[in-house]
Amino acid sequence: MKNKEPLILVVVVAFTLLTYWLVEPFAHSQMHKHVEGENFAYADLSPISKTGNAQNGKVLVTGAAGCTGCHSINKESMPAAMDAVTAAGSYGVNPPDLSNAGVVYDAKFLADLIKNPAHALKVEHKFDAAKGQMHPMVPFYGAGGDIDQEIADMVTYLQSIAVSKEELTPTMAYENACGRCHAVSYEKWTQIGTKPEFKFEKESLAFDIKVLEYQESLTKYMGKLPPDLSMYIRSRGEHFISTFVENPQNQLAGTAMPRVGVTADTAEKVIEYLADAGDTKRHERASVGKNVMIFAIIFAIFALLWKKQVWRELH
Repeated sequence: MKNKEPLILVVVVAFTLLTYWLVEPFAHSQMHKHVEGENFAYADLSPISKTGNAQNGKVLVTGAAGCTGCHSINKESMPAAMDAVTAAGSYGVNPPDLSNAGVVYDAKFLADLIKNPAHALKVEHKFDAAKGQMHPMVPFYGAGGDIDQEIADMVTYLQSIAVSKEELTPTMAYENACGRCHAVSYEKWTQIGTKPEFKFEKESLAFDIKVLEYQESLTKYMGKLPPDLSMYIRSRGEHFISTFVENPQNQLAGTAMPRVGVTADTAEKVIEYLADAGDTKRHERASVGKNVMIFAIIFAIFALLWKKQVWRELH
């Protein structure tokens, strides 16, 4: 009797691969259009043409530019003027702390954000100054000198106080770039921060009420509540998230989500944070998986040898 089992195995494997590589990608292409990344180059923004002075930048950020009227700079012991919930009630979303803005965000993006927020964020379709629809962040019109020099000074100051890109952790990157709009319940992250472990239930409920109040303001500002991103990395994939963060309008024209303006390094760390949140055992599983594959190969060899020994008289 001729042994047909290897042939059957080959047919099954080939059919499985054919199904996956032809059907699954086709279905995905129909559900989600492919968008090429732009390498976080922000080609539509003008490069900074001046050499910034950090000392003068600090004077502007904390004075004439009025940045600290809305933003905290905790690294410089400058707290926010309002708590997150009150700030969201006033602006729609809590303005970010600027301690690490200089490393989280691209320099060209920061410069354009200071000069023209709606343009930098690509939300001019939502905030049209000609129609009286002003962005909550007030543009900087200059402090009486060369505005390009003044903006370069402010960007340089923000870069000077930020941690290095090596010191920027995935958690820091996510909380700065995404965490004021998107919750990650798997990590106990809410739009107003990580939910602590409370001793009394009433304290937990009080925190939840603050989150709901913040979300109500955020929903009015954005048009809908931004999704919880706990499983987004698994449902959408790294490429979609990366290109969506880079330029939301490419993926979803007319969306209220602003362009975040992060650097390529920051985007990678945001992806890493989401990957860890969506699969907390991924690193452990990868190491265990190698051992399982080694075991499976050894077991298959012994099983084949045992089969030949038992069935040698029938084949």
